[in-house]
Amino acid sequence: MYHFIAEAWDRPSDSYVKQLQWERLIQWRKDENFMKIEHPTRLDRARKLGYKAKQGFIVVRGRVRKGSLRKRQIRKGRRAKRRGINKITAGKSLQRIAEERASKKYPNLEVLNSYWVGMDGLHEWYEIIMVDPHHPVIKADKTINWICEPQHKKRAFRGLTAAGKAGRGLKWKGKGAEKVRPSINAHKHQGK
Repeated sequence: MYHFIAEAWDRPSDSYVKQLQWERLIQWRKDENFMKIEHPTRLDRARKLGYKAKQGFIVVRGRVRKGSLRKRQIRKGRRAKRRGINKITAGKSLQRIAEERASKKYPNLEVLNSYWVGMDGLHEWYEIIMVDPHHPVIKADKTINWICEPQHKKRAFRGLTAAGKAGRGLKWKGKGAEKVRPSINAHKHQGK
């Protein structure tokens, strides 16, 4: 089952997801931002990222604005080339921003991970998997009770989720490969 869900979401515009998204986005625009939902929209992706259908796991759907940043007009002392008003690239991805805002709205929960669920011309929607570290069911579950320890507080703000690690350049390139930072060239010439 998960295989077919993943296949449909791989190219949403070429599958049944396209029509579903059209109807969903109409409703999502009217809904409150960063609201709790009963079930994940993409069950396969949620399960891959650690979601379980048990008490203590909460899924929050939230939207963030799309597009690059824009600075205010500078009136003095620059040539046009150095103004830097349009096409300012943010230091964080929209997914990280969504995780941080969800964490801010629900301060008693910890962000486990998140995934993309849709976009229109103005916004992108993400579903954020959150865990209640004080819930007895979570404390008893050996696979997730690591999140109850104090060093895992405010994970989203410290870039410790999957999206955060990608933004910090800590993703692995492949099987047995070195991590991208501190430097690819430094690792190449290390053995010489």
